[in-house]
Amino acid sequence: MIPPKRADALPPEGADGDLGTAHRSPVIPPKRADALPPEGADSNPGAARATLHHEALWLRSPAAIRERCANLLAAADAGRTTHFAVDRTKLDACAQLVAEVTRRRYPSLAIPYHSRWRHFEAGGVDRARELDRALAGRGTIDAAAARIDLTIVSVLLDAGAGARWSFAEQETGGRYTRSEGLGVASFRAFAAGAFSGATGDPVRADAHTLASVDAAALARVFQASDANPLVGLDGRATLLRRLAGVDERPSTPFHALLRTGGDVPAPALLGVLLDRFGVIWPHGLTLGGVALGDTWPHPLAGGAGLTAGHVPFHKLSQWLAYSLFEPFEQAGLRVVDRDALTGLPEYRNGGLLLDTGVLRLREPAEASRRHPVGSEFVVEWRALTVALLDELAPRVRARLGRSDLPLACILEGGTWAAGRETAARLRGGEPPFIIESDGTVF
Repeated sequence: MIPPKRADALPPEGADGDLGTAHRSPVIPPKRADALPPEGADSNPGAARATLHHEALWLRSPAAIRERCANLLAAADAGRTTHFAVDRTKLDACAQLVAEVTRRRYPSLAIPYHSRWRHFEAGGVDRARELDRALAGRGTIDAAAARIDLTIVSVLLDAGAGARWSFAEQETGGRYTRSEGLGVASFRAFAAGAFSGATGDPVRADAHTLASVDAAALARVFQASDANPLVGLDGRATLLRRLAGVDERPSTPFHALLRTGGDVPAPALLGVLLDRFGVIWPHGLTLGGVALGDTWPHPLAGGAGLTAGHVPFHKLSQWLAYSLFEPFEQAGLRVVDRDALTGLPEYRNGGLLLDTGVLRLREPAEASRRHPVGSEFVVEWRALTVALLDELAPRVRARLGRSDLPLACILEGGTWAAGRETAARLRGGEPPFIIESDGTVF
């Protein structure tokens, strides 16, 4: 258990959880958008507020993500985008590369989900089986709650690690870096009871323990020191303390879905994450009183009313949702509507599209500039990534002969892995752009 200490921390400074690229420029948060009520609203201000609230909630939906990203792609097709152009003649070659990488990594095509649980398998070690043994004899709901606690805490600790950090795993003798290292370190801390407040029950996370987390405690968890520096310790601690304000345990908001006994729609998992966990993000857009997190303005986003001109992504929340598929399935539930969630707009997927020529910079000099995460440049890149992943996915399925393959498996097989390989070959593993981000977006 982490002992309570004073915790005054700033948000993390980092980038892609895999790349560990630290950017020390401060995040420029988007301006708060308090919309004016529609004409005639004075006669019924309560109804007007309800209407604005309902419109803003739509931006939390996967349908909104796809619609607004498709608007940006249509603008690019028409030559109206400022920063990126699209070359669909390169999509087939990109799909072929993804299919080849997928077959090499998963020859039997038994492809798991793109999920935090893959990082728990680093070095070929089945750490999930270790957790299963620790949970032996527990009820289905109790065991699922432990797995959900682990998933959420571990993902929130997965901001950029920095190029010099590594984690030595005592149990296996392995040494891991980047997202794999952060995943293994957070798994070991969870299994040891670092986030538990219950004597005799280490494999859980409790609010009163999370509320006491500070940078020094996390430094011990991650073996961080001057000689083994891990960027963003203060920011990681801040997120865990904010998580403590959600409920008694991170898993508690999911109990109703766990008790359904039937099918669980993937958008329902995302809905819980956006509704109950939105308060933890230190930055983000607010519209109509609704915290929208990873939602940004772009002049070509389209739309009408309160939400016009805004593009939602909810990348980290969607990755959390993908990472919750396995705990729910292990609890005997079936996750349905999996492809309602979108592809993830981050360095690997977006970098793959650039490296294969599907996306092209209109002004090459922009590659060497720094870009705030909420800039038109970054929003455009991310929106085109989401929309083009939807066009790439059926091409990959056709090449693999798997028309049933979920998008979450294509990402894992897949686009993320292929993007990592092209980055390693072309840039030594570095991202294509320098993005000023605090680790809560990328």
